[in-house]
Amino acid sequence: MSINLGLVAILITLGIIVGSVITKRCLEFMFAGSMVAAVFLFKSGFLAGWAQSLQDQLSENVWVMLVCLLFGGLIGLLTDSKGSFGFSKYISKFCNTQRKTLLTTFVMGILIFVDDYLNVLSIGACMKKISDKQKLPRETLAYLLDSTGAPVCVLLPFSTWAVFYASLFYEQDSVKALGAGSPIASYTLAIPYLFYPIITLIIVFLFCMGWFPKLGPMKKAYERVEKTGMVYSERSRKYNHAELEEDESEGNIWNFLIPMGVLVVYAVVTGDILSAVILALIVCFVLYVPRKILTLDQFFASIIRGFADMLPTLTLLLTTFVLKDLSGQMDMTEYIIQIAEPYLFAEVFPAAVFVLGALLAFTTGSDWGMSSIITPIVFPLGAALGANPILIMAAVISGGTFGSHACFYADATLLASQSSGIDNMEHALSQLPYVIISAVASVACFAITGFIL
Repeated sequence: MSINLGLVAILITLGIIVGSVITKRCLEFMFAGSMVAAVFLFKSGFLAGWAQSLQDQLSENVWVMLVCLLFGGLIGLLTDSKGSFGFSKYISKFCNTQRKTLLTTFVMGILIFVDDYLNVLSIGACMKKISDKQKLPRETLAYLLDSTGAPVCVLLPFSTWAVFYASLFYEQDSVKALGAGSPIASYTLAIPYLFYPIITLIIVFLFCMGWFPKLGPMKKAYERVEKTGMVYSERSRKYNHAELEEDESEGNIWNFLIPMGVLVVYAVVTGDILSAVILALIVCFVLYVPRKILTLDQFFASIIRGFADMLPTLTLLLTTFVLKDLSGQMDMTEYIIQIAEPYLFAEVFPAAVFVLGALLAFTTGSDWGMSSIITPIVFPLGAALGANPILIMAAVISGGTFGSHACFYADATLLASQSSGIDNMEHALSQLPYVIISAVASVACFAITGFIL
């Protein structure tokens, strides 16, 4: 009797999700799930197969690893030079209430739109101390960072997300038939129908203004701060072991603004985030060492400490890549699509594509990977059914955005929690009610527009 590996992959993924939510131990279940998947795939050679996948994913994702490590080093330098303290003192003059602090974080998330990694990591470095001063729970900061990462990037046609999706969609005949003239022009047609990111940003704005209720774990986080004064829980203390009480000595804001300004401007102009981080580190060296803000030994010690702070996140990220690779080899995505296909018709097809894309992106932790897999399937199928290709584009993008935002082991979610200094499961669960509301509203919007357009 043959075993359907696609079904097994789904069961493994469900086990990981349920186990992680119940125990709040994500890494252990991710690791165990990847090992179980390797057993089904490679039988007695499961250990060698798992190790090969680990090597492959490390080599294929070395760019992500380097960006995260170097960002950790940069954050360590900004902290030890007291540049971030100087920035915090200056901005705190304006961010003198919780609402102003939340709105400032929200606006910065919109302005730094070129890439979700750049958005999450740089704004976290800017706003963490300010958020703490206003006694905002770290869960709130992580929610804002994650919600203004991918959701903002997909709404602007000059981000890394837009370039990826535009190139992916323009290969499809039904998209070329729209006559937009270029990949980006075609992508722009879908922007008004990107319901998930639009609704997410509306909810975030209402939350910042205090007009949207605090729900579930987020409400409990605010209650914790009121009762104990702790902006993060005991479980998240291990992510803040390096933080010391800042003294009241002057921190120079320029020691923060110049490196961060170079980082953002270079990344926006060139689109090369890795080189931008390296350049920012060089600028830090020129600013700090000759002026004896940090000695040469202190400079490199700060970088190494920043690397170390990133290692828990990178470990989970690499395990995610391995699980995604093994699930792909088990044809989990193809199995889900095969089940869903018979129940689709033109009017509800965009809503179904969003649900399918969101489900796959959530279970695999891969937004761009999911989109690459389903795009060659849903566009020809949609054309055969007579569904609107603009809505299909919007549904695929929205589904990928949901995965990046909602999945507790997606890279953006991991980096948002790392940047905020909290456990990734605490972040994922505290934003879950808002994610669910956005997703349900998006399904309704796609269903309605599917009948109208």
